Amino acid sequence: MNRPYRLGRRQASVDQTGQAILAAARQVVGEAPPGAVSVGAVARRAGVSRITVYNRFGSRAGLLRALAPRAGRAEPEGADPRETLQGRLLAASSAWANDPSLYRNLPTTAETAEPERDRRLAERLAAADALRPGCSIKEAEDVIGALTSFAIFDRLHRDGRRSPGAVAEILARLAAGILA
Repeated sequence: MNRPYRLGRRQASVDQTGQAILAAARQVVGEAPPGAVSVGAVARRAGVSRITVYNRFGSRAGLLRALAPRAGRAEPEGADPRETLQGRLLAASSAWANDPSLYRNLPTTAETAEPERDRRLAERLAAADALRPGCSIKEAEDVIGALTSFAIFDRLHRDGRRSPGAVAEILARLAAGILA
């Protein structure tokens, strides 16, 4: 049986170290090309050891995921699923546009992959008879997953050539391919 470990007065110091690591990681991500962010570089910038970073975040991917903002993920079940899809596309585009260098450094599976959430939305679209004839729930789920991926957003938005709203509009038109 594990005994709970309480840091007491050291908790403030531990929290401060965690915040310093995240601040350093944001700086390194902003300066480094995609895939070049290392735990060592973050640790040096934060003035801590690599072990401290690993103890706090578990891995490079865990550190990068900790940087990614978690938008409100609640999708009301009673809302029109078409509006839910459009809202998700706009929210994701806006979040990605705020810090594209971060999302370019996230592992692909960690960026936004939420197959259960995609499946629930696909099922809601099917229940509302909003899928085009012949479109299966699995196909709709896959299309939703593809359209809500950073890679597609980045291709359309690269260097700000389109606003997040314009990208979301293009993605919504692409989503119309699965909608009735």
